Amino acid sequence: MDKIPSFSKNHNELKKGLHFCGTANSVSTWDLRFKTPNGGDYLAPASMHTTEHLIATLVRNSAHKNDIIYFGPMGCRTGYYLLTVNMDYQQVKQLLIESFSLVPDFSEVPGNKREECGNYLEHDLNAAKTDCAQYLEVLKAL
Repeated sequence: MDKIPSFSKNHNELKKGLHFCGTANSVSTWDLRFKTPNGGDYLAPASMHTTEHLIATLVRNSAHKNDIIYFGPMGCRTGYYLLTVNMDYQQVKQLLIESFSLVPDFSEVPGNKREECGNYLEHDLNAAKTDCAQYLEVLKAL
């Protein structure tokens, strides 16, 4: 079998940040790297789940909502993937800065009812706010 593109990156050299992965079928994939790969510090599952709910809600309600295909976690628990159309690096970065800046305003997790979520009991809003604040600082430094 062919090796998929994300396994072809040297994870020993991959740093925290925002990385363009490539475009296929007009869809661009963006790597939102919160943690250093294989660094021993990973995102907690409940925090990741909450961050996914928060950021997916924010980007899908932004001015770029029609350009968002998907936002979700990496299995390795070091970050997230954002899939977009018609957006360049600066637009994605600005959208993410705007979205992550709004996370502290949340007092509850959107889509956190049993009928809305397949694992509604596993959320951690406080940890998600901390993780998002740390990543926002990474984004601002780029």
